Amino acid sequence: MTIDSRRDLLRSLGLTGLALSLDSIWSRSLARLGRGCSLINVKAGPEARESVGSQDDSFTSPIAPGSPFDVTLTDVAAQAGLNSVCVSGHADSKRWIVETTGCGIAFFDYDQDGWLDIFQVNATTLEGFPKGHEPTCHLYHNNRDGTFSDVTAKAGLAKTGWGQGVCVGDYDNDGWDDLFVTSWGQNALYRNNGDGTFTDVTERAGLLQHGSRPRWNTGCCFVDYDKDGLLDLFVADYVDVDLSQLPKPGTGQYCLWKGVPVMCGPRGLPRGSNLLYHNNGDGTFTDVTQKSGILKTPGHYCFTALAGDFDNDGWPDIYVACDSTPSILYHNNHDGTFTDIAVSAGCAYNEDGQEQAGMGAAAGDYNCDGWLDIFKTNFSDDTCSLYRNNGDGTFADATFSAGMGLNTHYLGWGCGFVDLDNDGWSDVFAAHGHVYPEVERAGIDVPYKEPKIVYRNLRNGRFEDVSTRAGPGVALLRSARGVAFGDFDNDGDVDIVINNVNDAPTLLRNDLANNSSGSPGSQGYRWLKVKVVGTRSNRTGLGARVKVVAGNHSQIDEVRSGGGYISQSDLRLHFGMGAATKADLVEVQWPSGQVDRLKDVETNQVIWVKEGLGLLKK
Repeated sequence: MTIDSRRDLLRSLGLTGLALSLDSIWSRSLARLGRGCSLINVKAGPEARESVGSQDDSFTSPIAPGSPFDVTLTDVAAQAGLNSVCVSGHADSKRWIVETTGCGIAFFDYDQDGWLDIFQVNATTLEGFPKGHEPTCHLYHNNRDGTFSDVTAKAGLAKTGWGQGVCVGDYDNDGWDDLFVTSWGQNALYRNNGDGTFTDVTERAGLLQHGSRPRWNTGCCFVDYDKDGLLDLFVADYVDVDLSQLPKPGTGQYCLWKGVPVMCGPRGLPRGSNLLYHNNGDGTFTDVTQKSGILKTPGHYCFTALAGDFDNDGWPDIYVACDSTPSILYHNNHDGTFTDIAVSAGCAYNEDGQEQAGMGAAAGDYNCDGWLDIFKTNFSDDTCSLYRNNGDGTFADATFSAGMGLNTHYLGWGCGFVDLDNDGWSDVFAAHGHVYPEVERAGIDVPYKEPKIVYRNLRNGRFEDVSTRAGPGVALLRSARGVAFGDFDNDGDVDIVINNVNDAPTLLRNDLANNSSGSPGSQGYRWLKVKVVGTRSNRTGLGARVKVVAGNHSQIDEVRSGGGYISQSDLRLHFGMGAATKADLVEVQWPSGQVDRLKDVETNQVIWVKEGLGLLKK
């Protein structure tokens, strides 16, 4: 057998079980090293820069594979009242590519009562529905008792169309977070009126799209790219599709998969172009796509837009996960323009220099070194991608060195860095589902409805697949798309909501066995949530970086719009705090340059930090 690359070698080892054995040996060796001395910067070869602490340091002691994982994820969607089906073409066949991408979903507190609500994006069918029976998006209000009420009509959001993604941000700085919904067709900007209702202000805001055929808008994010205190808007575009020109399933070069006739694309179809809108400060936006340099990166099939300061220069960049084309990293040039540096930065391709079919993307500091890393989901017969930030403007493909290179069977979509067990280190969650319902009937060993994967952070730069130990909800078979993360029941651990194609949502309640729950004298892992309110910066605080320090352990995260797979997660930042009863330091670096610092902050609470004023309320 010829081994062409380390990727092929590790795949072959994985088939024999040797890779797993080597993982176990290495992790256990690190654990022994941590128990025997106080080294805090043990090197695991040229690719590792993670800290390893002594035994009494509960934050940095490595975890041995096979150790108990006290997370139980259970689907409670039905009992919670989430019963609306995400319609995306027909359930049993997908003749056209527009029927396959599904929709995003959002966790956000639209009425500011301190409890996360849910917004489910919906699409439709090409044939349409009788008047009055069309599928719409759905807004679910949190009843604070584990259930939700559908308030879509009351809120003024009962619009039908071919919805795709969603992102949240207070574009007019009135103190209420607004909704932006992308579509194959006209996007929609919904202004939050502050009374439980929304108003469609798309035309008034200057966001109507004109052209000979509908644009296929997918991911989006609000981002203050010029740091003027006003939220601008980035919109990704997938395929420049004309249904009348599409070949029928099985009739073209890109209309077969493993010998089975399937819908055509995206290869062989015209590629889309992304958009950037500048906020004028008067409720309107101006298209600055060309002026900003966004158009200098043509010819991509773009899905998820992910904003973050990836080079720690204080300015937001934008990473875009792309299907069957190189992914994009728009670097902010500080002058209103962007330059795509993904190739030179090492996050456009995999480590073999191959483009991948990227779907979802998430940002987080999984090794706690103060730099944002990137996780990306891809098509089946490929691995996911983990790009470790080198701290010098480049990334290293750490997929295999981190232990994530053995899962190639599933097609990934929504994903996130999320501390599921509150130990102070970000784990990774990914949802899956295929795009071809036809393959199951063809007798190919490829499921259409697929399970999720949970990777536990072992605190040494590596992860362990703990999917079989993370509760029954992980094994639930669905064709998932958008995923959002947030603590919907306010019990101190992060829950997950998933939008499934031609099915009702999945709501994975996290029941954390070691959660201290905040009661006096209770034991277990603790947490801290930080909600930011901008003044000189945008009101939502998008782009604010929060650092939480306990002992010698430091964590960072940023408030962001969009991400996952064309979805929106809770704008409150969640930090697992291990056994720490307080954070020695909570530091907020605002887009304006303002830095607010709080000391000796008790854990097991939600704190609000207002720019320039510090602690606003608990």
